[in-house]
Amino acid sequence: MLFLIPIVGFLLITFIKDVNTNKKLGLFVSLLTFLESLRLLYYFDYSTNDFQFKFLFDWISIGNIQFNLLFAIDGISLIFIILTTLLIPLCLLISYNSIKSKLFILSFLGLEIILIGVFTILDLFGFYILFEAVLIPMFLIIGIFGSRIEKIDAAYYFFFYTLIGSVLMLIGILYIYSISGTTNYLELLEFKIDEDIQKWLFLAFFASLAVKIPKYPFHIWLPQAHVEAPVSGSVILAGILIKLGGYGFIRFTLPLLPDASTYFAPLVFTLSILGIIYASLTTIRQTDLKRIIAYSSVSHMAIVTLAIFTFTVIGIEGSIFLQLAHGIVSSALFILVTVLYDRYHTRLVKYYSGVVITMPLFVSIFFFFTLANIAVPLSCNFIGEFLCLLATFQINSFVAIIATFGIVLSAAYSLFLFNRVSFGSFSPHLSYKTDLSKIELYVLFPLIILTILFGIFPNLVLNLIHSSVVYLLTWI
Repeated sequence: MLFLIPIVGFLLITFIKDVNTNKKLGLFVSLLTFLESLRLLYYFDYSTNDFQFKFLFDWISIGNIQFNLLFAIDGISLIFIILTTLLIPLCLLISYNSIKSKLFILSFLGLEIILIGVFTILDLFGFYILFEAVLIPMFLIIGIFGSRIEKIDAAYYFFFYTLIGSVLMLIGILYIYSISGTTNYLELLEFKIDEDIQKWLFLAFFASLAVKIPKYPFHIWLPQAHVEAPVSGSVILAGILIKLGGYGFIRFTLPLLPDASTYFAPLVFTLSILGIIYASLTTIRQTDLKRIIAYSSVSHMAIVTLAIFTFTVIGIEGSIFLQLAHGIVSSALFILVTVLYDRYHTRLVKYYSGVVITMPLFVSIFFFFTLANIAVPLSCNFIGEFLCLLATFQINSFVAIIATFGIVLSAAYSLFLFNRVSFGSFSPHLSYKTDLSKIELYVLFPLIILTILFGIFPNLVLNLIHSSVVYLLTWI
């Protein structure tokens, strides 16, 4: 049903010409898909580490060559599925009044189908296909529905940069198939790959996943894509797409290439530390609102990779929690800066001052998510960053101490941005505008609730993923 609902909605919208009908149907289908993901959560068995809701698709069968794609869910994948099905309807709702083409709706429903596939498939070759298929709808979203003329360059830049980075992973998957005779994830867990071969395979996978996450110095596509994407495109980029790299590391790289993962952990630590410091310092000097949030994402994802390569329960759980928290908070921040852009048609920080005078509700919510972004206690980001840094400190205290300075720098640029935009005398470049609309409040409200809820009750997430994480680590 999780696949069926958006697929049926996609086909119906394809044959309906009226845009208003398509908007309502697209929103309804995405909300129904979200409710279905919650139903899976309700029936999910927390006590077992087995994959649940299994579905086997007989895809290719030619002689000795067989590809049977297995789809299933564990606690880790369920977290990312729920985050996906939550953000898709919010993307459609925040863009509801500006949707002029059914291609926009089809792009997001298609993206939802592909992402659900990415997080449920247990086959390396199938994962690669879906992993790369994400590029197609995102290319359309950025290149067609972006806000400025540079959107076409940004779309091609995003598409080819991430596609080229994945070629090595495809070669690695084909090599794994040649030596094991399968790409089935569960069968490969039992197959021992030679340690020297693992190192080459790790580099092949790393080349692709590091681009997606995005990891320094493979991050350069991200700021431009964010700046040129429409608000819903930025939300889905920050909320879901950059999580594909982290999910790939956790699901495939660590358990299938454990020796190589351990061998290259110092390299990942080094790049993560450089990424935290570089991204934080670069963020401080940015003048575009979207670029500020985009570069802050690079810093947060560097903390995620630090925690993943601690190979500890706390570290893996912390990395998953921080990815969930970042998906909520960064999505809200991109929505908020786009609210300003829609009213004043500029994203340059220098033109903003004293917005609190005309938009007090906006400033209040902006302050709330600014605090969450710098991981103040009782926010979901705090739980994620605390667990990540705690796990890192247990493995390497020096690395953890340096990484902690990233939080200080995060507070510096986040509070500076908030203060610069919100307070002071009202800028002469701005005309008086209305505060948040009802639709904008409807979109931000669930993100506010989840930020608080997971900050106060983190076990709602940690209990869901614990058995799956423990099982994952048995293969490392």
